Amino acid sequence: MITNHHHHPFRKPLSIITPFPPPHTCFTTSSSSSHIYCPKSSPISASMTTTQTHDNLDAIFAQKRVLRSKVKKDLRSMDPTLRSHEDDAIQNLILEAPWFKSSMRLCAYISCSALREVDTSKVLQHVLRNPNEETAKKLYVPRVEDKNCYMRMLNISGMDDLIANSMNILEPAPTDANGNDREDVMLANEPVDLLLLPGLAFDRTGRRLGRGGGYYDTFLSKYQEQAKERNWKQPLLIALSYSVQILEEGVIPLTPSDVFIDALVSPSGFILISPVAQEICR
Repeated sequence: MITNHHHHPFRKPLSIITPFPPPHTCFTTSSSSSHIYCPKSSPISASMTTTQTHDNLDAIFAQKRVLRSKVKKDLRSMDPTLRSHEDDAIQNLILEAPWFKSSMRLCAYISCSALREVDTSKVLQHVLRNPNEETAKKLYVPRVEDKNCYMRMLNISGMDDLIANSMNILEPAPTDANGNDREDVMLANEPVDLLLLPGLAFDRTGRRLGRGGGYYDTFLSKYQEQAKERNWKQPLLIALSYSVQILEEGVIPLTPSDVFIDALVSPSGFILISPVAQEICR
């Protein structure tokens, strides 16, 4: 369902797609539990995960590989001018959104042009150069530690805190200029309220297709569990997506470890998915 909200505070006009909720979804919305919901017909449901065979999983992984190849091809074919226009549109929407302005602590990815990720440089620079302590945001960005899906989110105070890794992707050094360990979000005393996520493809029910490493799904699952244990409100999971990355519902295969997102930011507006996102982002 697509509705145009001409009086929406984010943008005029703004196209917001809000399935609320699809009849095949299950969810919880309490502050102490995860608000990510999942289709009962998907492999992530309990009844199927107990009986799912390795052959079934292998078939799903194969489907994901094929889909990744297709989306990567589409991204390579994207006109550079259009890409730049969509980068600006997405970041401007984020910067003007009340949920972003009110966020105090967030995790965000550092975009890599070689991976054709939606640009986040404008958003990150805005966060890092805010001198006002009352409205300043605490920022955590990813650092990949190994190839076993282990990724940490470390606090930085400036773009100078970043170094290029072996893949030429910028990430924080584990220690600051004084040799002190950077704060790990998993060890922080206060919760983050927002995560800005990358991905290869998404749909309007919250499915996210990553690059196959499992880093984000692993991190998100651990953080959500920790938030639940500490009785923290779950953070809002918002992914950034070019128009070409938004696929038809049901096209993205699911495995039990996949984490659903709450909302998408696309060049044409916000796509609100979970009940929590609809409540916060309206």
